[in-house]
Amino acid sequence: MKYRSTVTITVFRVLFLILAIVGLSFLIPVATALYCHEYSVLPSFLIPMAISFVLGVLFLIFKHKQRAKLTARASFVVVAVAWAGACLFGAVPLYASGAIPSITDAVFESVSGFSTTGSTILSEIETLPRSINMWRCLTHWLGGMGIVALTVALLPILGIGGFQLIKAETTGPEKGKFTPRITTTAKILWFIYLGMTVAETILLKIAGMDFIDALSHAFSTLGTGGFSTRNESIAAYNSAAIDMICFTFMFLSGINFSLYFYVFARQFSELRNNSELKGYLALNAVAILLLTIFEYGQFGGLFKTLRYTSFQVATIVSTTGFATCDFTLWSPASQAIIFMLFFIGGSSGSTSGGVKVVRWLIFHKILKIEIQKMIHPHGIFSVRLNQQPARKEIVPTVMAFFCLYYFLLIFTTFFGTLFGMDILTAFTGAASMIGNIGPGFNALGPSCNFGWLAAPVKWFYCFAMLAGRLEMFTLFVFFTPSFWKK
Repeated sequence: MKYRSTVTITVFRVLFLILAIVGLSFLIPVATALYCHEYSVLPSFLIPMAISFVLGVLFLIFKHKQRAKLTARASFVVVAVAWAGACLFGAVPLYASGAIPSITDAVFESVSGFSTTGSTILSEIETLPRSINMWRCLTHWLGGMGIVALTVALLPILGIGGFQLIKAETTGPEKGKFTPRITTTAKILWFIYLGMTVAETILLKIAGMDFIDALSHAFSTLGTGGFSTRNESIAAYNSAAIDMICFTFMFLSGINFSLYFYVFARQFSELRNNSELKGYLALNAVAILLLTIFEYGQFGGLFKTLRYTSFQVATIVSTTGFATCDFTLWSPASQAIIFMLFFIGGSSGSTSGGVKVVRWLIFHKILKIEIQKMIHPHGIFSVRLNQQPARKEIVPTVMAFFCLYYFLLIFTTFFGTLFGMDILTAFTGAASMIGNIGPGFNALGPSCNFGWLAAPVKWFYCFAMLAGRLEMFTLFVFFTPSFWKK
């Protein structure tokens, strides 16, 4: 009972700290509102921000003396509660400002933001206050690297270890740290993330965006979310320079961020030996090449074709969801390639969603080994990653992930059809939600929005988006009876 009490207090302490961090981030849209003279919006941010600060002060005053050593089960609770709390809290300004007058829609938009899905219920984005659009994009940035990872960087305040929390939130089957202390690792990743955000903001400003739009789109790009301040997304700017800047940072955001640390540390062998990086580069190159061949006649000219096809590959593989054109109007072969990219995703340890390249590499190696075993029944084979044998546990873990991922995909598709969605819309909508991609096909294509969906579908999609962002197990563990046993 004493341990349970300590864990319960720890859960609330982490939740209060995360809400305080989210509340502190309200300063950016508040500054935007003041600059743009949007004074009527200010209470929508200032009141919840004040509440979050009060909770943060209570957390500091009533600091628990006993150090909590979180078990894996307790870590799942902390991460799940933290993400649910942040998403609900993030919906408050959207609803209170009147920008989104429906609680269901406000929560959907907030979950889509923090989970970096980028699917919106809005049809007229440009009519919103600029501070609200800034907040929508900022939720991508907070959720991209991970709100719990940001909290872990501050965990010496909490007095608990953070590695279990990082494992429950970060993406990919291999979860480790490249420095002795996990808090140091989290800080380095966030500094890299911040530096790339500043760099893209400057480049977008030079390319023609005003500062608010540049910062908003940098938040969305680095978080691989896809919210924009324009109805037509990036296509509204009709700028090759802006397209290429966004393409570059979407592509970079789909790479494991720990590799950037190795670049700065001059440990280039980590890059040369990284199997997933090679697979990621090959995937993008092949997809861009094929789409360029198939769509060359539509755009006319190699540069223009590359501009649109490379952008579309990057936005789908990185699961960002920006749009410069409607890929549902492309040839069937091109649409088939885009459709396949829905089920791949970026690299583990990136801000991208999806299954992740490394899992497909492992799946390929498993199939190869099984075929070799048929030819050489007495042979000894092992899965190798980064030129080293992978952990024995990685194979069942990856296969379990695939099973859970596609079970949720099928069930989410079925749930959508119960409310009148056609099968292609329901299936690609489900793939988009679970993969945190953004657009789907048909009625959920790049030129459409999610506002017309029935309320039950939106709430279920919220669960699917969070399950995809937290990589299934963190949420599905709550549905197992053994989790609730003493």
